[in-house]
Amino acid sequence: MFDSKAQQIPISSTKDDSSLDLILRVRGLTKNFTLHEQSKVLPGVQSISFTVRTGKLTALTGSSGAGKSSLLKCIYRTYLPQSGEINYYTTEGTWIDIANAKEYEILNLRRKEISFVTQFLHCLPRQTTLDVVAKPLFDLGCNRTEARDKAAILLQKMQLPERLWKISPATFSGGEKQRVNLARGMVSNPRLLLLDEPTASLDADTSLLVMELIKSVKQIGTGILAVFHDPDLIAALADDVVIVQAS
Repeated sequence: MFDSKAQQIPISSTKDDSSLDLILRVRGLTKNFTLHEQSKVLPGVQSISFTVRTGKLTALTGSSGAGKSSLLKCIYRTYLPQSGEINYYTTEGTWIDIANAKEYEILNLRRKEISFVTQFLHCLPRQTTLDVVAKPLFDLGCNRTEARDKAAILLQKMQLPERLWKISPATFSGGEKQRVNLARGMVSNPRLLLLDEPTASLDADTSLLVMELIKSVKQIGTGILAVFHDPDLIAALADDVVIVQAS
């Protein structure tokens, strides 16, 4: 058994929780996992608090097993926390507690405002790479030609060969899949972008491309919460750092 502790360190000047640029406020979040067959409870995230601001990147870093990925899944509501608050500021100008929101509210936020790029690409079989990336725009009702054009621009920026766009990414390498995953996560310009080790499967040159894309996403006002282990990436991209420790 262990306890996770988080310390948020501002790299640049930060405003308080009442400022208009705040988009996410997490307070006392706790997530445990129950092994029913063994009657055991494994702690995941323990009483973590931090904030994310529009146009800024908050980096989650720290030891393996402290619950960083689980934390992202709680914010996306893949996991339900045991306790705490996950308050998100919507486009309507109201706060919503993701931990206690209704399912239709969560689905609406995922479709319109919050995007999550995991370490693994999940998509329908036989769907073309171009349509995999464009799908968030399809879901918003965008014209399919325009959506595919936007997807193509991102795939070009990711330097994924055009010969791969019309086939399924199922047989791609890990690095190619991750580029597709990142393009899909960014194509709709989400207000809150969750990234779980976005450069883990990428070579050095592609990682530099992703860094530039993340910077461009910040410039349009997207708030980003990202899990990083590489201190160079944190130094280059993060405005605030949350150090998550397991003990």
